[in-house]
Amino acid sequence: MNSLASKTTTKNNLAAQLQQIGLCAIPQNLDDFLARGTKARWSLYMLLEELYRAEAQERSRRSLERRLRLATLKKFKPMADFEWNWPTKIERDIIERTLSLDFLQEARNLVLVGRNGLGKTMIAQNICHAAVLNGHSVLFRTAPAILEDLQRENPETRRRKLRTYANADLLCIDELAYLSYDDKAADILYEVINRRYERKSIIVTTNRVFKEWNEVFPNATCIATMLDRLLHHADVTVIEGESYRVRESEQEAARRRKK
Repeated sequence: MNSLASKTTTKNNLAAQLQQIGLCAIPQNLDDFLARGTKARWSLYMLLEELYRAEAQERSRRSLERRLRLATLKKFKPMADFEWNWPTKIERDIIERTLSLDFLQEARNLVLVGRNGLGKTMIAQNICHAAVLNGHSVLFRTAPAILEDLQRENPETRRRKLRTYANADLLCIDELAYLSYDDKAADILYEVINRRYERKSIIVTTNRVFKEWNEVFPNATCIATMLDRLLHHADVTVIEGESYRVRESEQEAARRRKK
């Protein structure tokens, strides 16, 4: 084996060995890293500093990607596009304070109440996205998705998934009370909320006022207790007005007619 082939084999072996001990950035760019170090005449101390910096940045990037993937926020508009003057009623100070994420440290909840098309989900997605960017674990799920996830599993898998819902730094339950459910569904949602009570924050979006939740969960005996846990440490803000989506649909129709 000639010297060039020997050096290539050695570098390949070194890259594999670095991967084995958990490094993820340097093994993929080992040649470039060594070349930069040689050109800049790094000392051993500087080399270790650069190695740490590269690995920390890569792990931070991967952690962010993983948290975004687990959050499942999907596509949403940024708050910069939110038209604060469109709703006839909105408590901007509460929403902006929540966007600062201070509520997470206090394990407080946020409940957004209002008719469809007023931006409740958009606001919740922006808060969740800010939390992810700040290093928090987030789960953004619709209420039907949570119920489907927990109802179809065997008891052991359900317990494991309940721990996942319980332990995320922030859980958003979107579209709660949009549909009608049986008492078993109410018990499942109560279990999720109860496990997070005074430990972790919850965001809920709903189009039904609380006195109507008995209609959403008929025959359920846990509604009062569930609301007690949810609202004990919570900001409840009501958004009123006409639907954004209806207005956008009318504007699009008007543009088409002009064409």
